[in-house]
Amino acid sequence: MGGDSKGQASEAAAPVELELEVTGVAHGGVFVARHEGRVVFVSDTLPGERVLARVSDTRHDRFWRAETVRVLEPSEHRRPHVWQASSIERDPADRAGGAEFGHIELGHQRELKHQVIADAFTRMAGVAEAPEVEGIQESGKRADDERDGTRWRTRVRLHVDEEGNVGPYAARSHRVIPVADLPLATEAVERAAPLGETQMREGIIDIAVTSEGFVSVTRPDAAGDIGRRPQVVHERVGDRRFALESTGFWQVHRKAPEVLTRAVQDAVDDSLFDPRAFNLDLYGGVGLLAAAVGDRFGPTTRITSVESDERTTDHAAANLAEWIGAQTVTARVEDYLRDLTARSSAGERSRLRAGTVVLDPPRSGAGREVVDMLAGLAPAQLVYVACDPVALARDLGWLRDRGYELRSVRAFDLFPNTHHVEAVATLTRAG
Repeated sequence: MGGDSKGQASEAAAPVELELEVTGVAHGGVFVARHEGRVVFVSDTLPGERVLARVSDTRHDRFWRAETVRVLEPSEHRRPHVWQASSIERDPADRAGGAEFGHIELGHQRELKHQVIADAFTRMAGVAEAPEVEGIQESGKRADDERDGTRWRTRVRLHVDEEGNVGPYAARSHRVIPVADLPLATEAVERAAPLGETQMREGIIDIAVTSEGFVSVTRPDAAGDIGRRPQVVHERVGDRRFALESTGFWQVHRKAPEVLTRAVQDAVDDSLFDPRAFNLDLYGGVGLLAAAVGDRFGPTTRITSVESDERTTDHAAANLAEWIGAQTVTARVEDYLRDLTARSSAGERSRLRAGTVVLDPPRSGAGREVVDMLAGLAPAQLVYVACDPVALARDLGWLRDRGYELRSVRAFDLFPNTHHVEAVATLTRAG
């Protein structure tokens, strides 16, 4: 291997290509190979393949990164990529990001995601069993399987570069890749996306199509991204209607709000649930999961939803208005818990210990400070919704160290043709 192993390969030097045997899957949509004893994380392949890969990053002492440029011995689970813009036929620098598992048969994608969860649970949480990854059911069928894992995204973010090109970023890059289609998006989102347009302002474009069929396209205005004005849209989940900003957080898979509503309702142990206790919905967004709890246990259920964005909290307050015991608070979760820990009375602490906490943190997870404060408040049960299995496993390990036991966990394939997976875990106090 030539070049400086401490720095990025020089653009002037000829790219270094290696023949590699791919042996496993790693978190983040990449795969594991070794070259002269060093780990190489390789994209656009899968375990069991022998590939020719171009080294792109040698900055780290412990590992390098590379992209597959040719498959020498394919896996039986390889298939033609669902998105030509991301396929191996393109140069690695010109591959659109966002569909890193699109070359893998869908059932095997779920097995690989299971392996990532199992490895993280074993290493970081001391948990020997990991859930299988469930495909999403619709009318008794696995609808995503019938579509090869396409046409599920109801929200897409595109970028416009300084030359007016419109598209997603390339993987691990801020380089815009112009594309002709968006196969992971629903047909309505793809039709609304300004693909191929020219003379657009540099910035971000958000496309959203709601469950009620409303189409929202938020573009940069004359002031750029700072001046973008999102619309208020509505999403329906069962009989419930939720107001939110068109650019605000909402689950992107068209069935995800229903799936997670049911999963959280099932995850709450009703023998431990007290509707009069100090129940919490942390990282609450516009109130989807607080509503799930309220729908299961009745309109007098007491639950406080905590969200850091003020406009989102305003929407949550309106969305939860029919629940008499529902409150909304605008605060960072760590700040709210810190204040709650400092000021809570003996009566509040008793109600907290009887409470149920639902938390749906960002991809980085809840983190050590939040875990420590939650464990100190000692609620009866925690229902943890996670979109990153490694962050979940890390937090589970800390919670187990602080006296909680993992009672159940399910995993859902809410991001087909990507490495992402959603999980819902229930923890209760040990003893």
